[in-house]
Amino acid sequence: MNDSSPSRSKGSSITRVLEIIEAVAQAGSAPSPADLAHLLDIPKPSLHRLLQQLQAEGFVQTDLRGAVVPGERLHDLALGVIHASRFKAQRQAILRQLAENLDETCGIAMPDGIDMVYHDRVQSDWPLQLHLPVGSHVPMWCTASGKLYLSTFAESRRSQIIDGLALKRMARNTITDPHVLEAALKQTASQELAVDDEEFVDGMVACAVPIKDRGGRLVACLYTHAPTIRKSLADLLKLEPQLRAAAARLGALAEAP
Repeated sequence: MNDSSPSRSKGSSITRVLEIIEAVAQAGSAPSPADLAHLLDIPKPSLHRLLQQLQAEGFVQTDLRGAVVPGERLHDLALGVIHASRFKAQRQAILRQLAENLDETCGIAMPDGIDMVYHDRVQSDWPLQLHLPVGSHVPMWCTASGKLYLSTFAESRRSQIIDGLALKRMARNTITDPHVLEAALKQTASQELAVDDEEFVDGMVACAVPIKDRGGRLVACLYTHAPTIRKSLADLLKLEPQLRAAAARLGALAEAP
């Protein structure tokens, strides 16, 4: 079978694989395989074969409706430049300085399916801590970083995602009504600021702001959290300017030559 399309001469499967990864990573809403075939001018049988290979390797995955979404390895690549060894010191310095200024734990979270994954973290020196080390998976619907990520989707796509979530009660204020969650996400989208008001863990509050690429797309979430015995949600929200400044510096690392 000849993979080449008569309307273009793209030589290798490697080129097509990279085009698929780019299309999935940049899509405003998750494309279907048919969407990708049309967009990239790839014959459907060839596209399905390449998607199967990418899914087997963890670069893409399909959601409950069959749309193609980034897989864990593609999420790892999204901050690949920031996480490159030459930027590790700068990234850690930014997070450490932020944690010291806020006097609370700070970190970077990225989506993985219906979870958020902590990719980086600097803990405060307080003896009372919530132990969520790098690599921890946390729910999307009840954490500040997860709600921030959900808020970036178009309303129709967001509704599809919410319909597929369990919305299990995790703490006293967990939002379990999809309509209430949608209203909260609309507010989050307008402010580009998400909060967790004892929604994930009783006695813990958090907020998150986006880390954006040069195109203005969210590539990760910068969060801070604290026990309510030490800070209220109102106290955390007063730290928003410092969070946004640090998020801008983290995003700028990816643009460095």
